[in-house]
Amino acid sequence: MAVETKFVVVRKGEEKMTFASKKEADAYDKMLDMAETFTDWLMQSGLALEESQAESMALLLAEQKETVQHILRTSKLPEVKGGEIASEVEASEKSDADEVGNDQKIRAVKAA
Repeated sequence: MAVETKFVVVRKGEEKMTFASKKEADAYDKMLDMAETFTDWLMQSGLALEESQAESMALLLAEQKETVQHILRTSKLPEVKGGEIASEVEASEKSDADEVGNDQKIRAVKAA
């Protein structure tokens, strides 16, 4: 008999997602917290949005946090490389390097 450990993200009594690692579950939970904050902010903004629209928009902003941060820093859209946005590629490369634990430096690439 095999024993498996699963990490379940639960919101308002509802299971949202199941993960194999605590790190992934915590990251997803943090993203949901961010989306909830964005929803509250959008609802207070005075825009004529229904709650479901605000929730959808907030979830998109939270899921695309790296892209939003890039736009806020540079006032430009990130470059698209091979179907992925450059800032997302850099972020995933950084997290891969962090997981491996090597001392390799990551070279920053200036957006055009």
